Amino acid sequence: MPFQRRYLTTTMPVSHIVIATRGSALALAQAHSILTECRAAFPETEFRIKVIKTTGDKLQAVSLAEADLPKGLFTKELEMALLNGEADLAVHSLKDLPTDLPAGLKLGAAGKRADARDVLIYRQQKLLSSSSSTAKRGFKPHLTPGALPAGAIVATSSTRRSAQLLERRPDLRVIPIRGNVPTRLKKVVEQSEIDAIILAAAGLERLHYDIHSDGRLTGPAKVSSKADAAIYAPEGLLGTRLELAEMLPCVGQAALGIEIRENDFAAEKICERLNDLNTLRCVTAERAFLQAMGGGCQLAVAAYAEVLGDDIRMQAVSFLGKTAQRVEARRTSNEAVELGRQLAAQLTSREEQSPH
Repeated sequence: MPFQRRYLTTTMPVSHIVIATRGSALALAQAHSILTECRAAFPETEFRIKVIKTTGDKLQAVSLAEADLPKGLFTKELEMALLNGEADLAVHSLKDLPTDLPAGLKLGAAGKRADARDVLIYRQQKLLSSSSSTAKRGFKPHLTPGALPAGAIVATSSTRRSAQLLERRPDLRVIPIRGNVPTRLKKVVEQSEIDAIILAAAGLERLHYDIHSDGRLTGPAKVSSKADAAIYAPEGLLGTRLELAEMLPCVGQAALGIEIRENDFAAEKICERLNDLNTLRCVTAERAFLQAMGGGCQLAVAAYAEVLGDDIRMQAVSFLGKTAQRVEARRTSNEAVELGRQLAAQLTSREEQSPH
């Protein structure tokens, strides 16, 4: 569908800019944070949010670990809205955005990265009073995966999380789980067959959940928007942040990606104000790594890059071979793509040489 070229400056605003997003509580919270930034940077321009249901939202009963699921489960419909001129920006959790984008689209900006760690979430022990076989098992604060009892059940649909858990604790049981963040929290509260789940710290923070120094997980203190109204306030849950040495995050975790059309001057001007350069450098390295490894966000690989002065240091792990392989390297910040490809090549070489 053709659309009229619109130019944007702080003095000559376009008529309006449409921001596309999924409709989950987390997606809406992320989109509203971008909306707030846009309105502050370009007060004379009208910005509005367009909610779009994606294929991934419709497949709630399907495990995301299924190998034959198509790429772009949570992005395709948003990308079609961009290409059709129905939206101007699409806000993604960058971990969901495929490394190969449709022709005519590009990653316009990466928002400042939040806490990239994962969080182990579990029930609090002191609430347990029943001695029946169906009683929900609970634990003391600051529980780590290494301290889970033998045979404990951890729910996650991430092959990356599952592989890292089972590498250290092959005696654990890992089962799939679907649903948005509030839904998953509710499941661990209510379902006795689940001992713990793992969620991204950034997602919890963006939904205004807090992990206190005593381990308590609490929800928003008050409802301030429609997005907040859908947020489940858990009772009796604890959380432990997992350090990177214990659970390396997936590519792009905790960063927001802003996807736009190529050669769209107005969108590019907006992205200049939204972009965090250090985050973009890091996720560029990580995405180059993932692309070289095969490109799927459900691959059993993980990578994390950080800026150190004028350099980027990145560590990565792959579970695609017979045994886990880990690598780390450092290059200048203008060699982000080369760094990602270098680590992928090193891992691939090690996997080919390992005994099968």
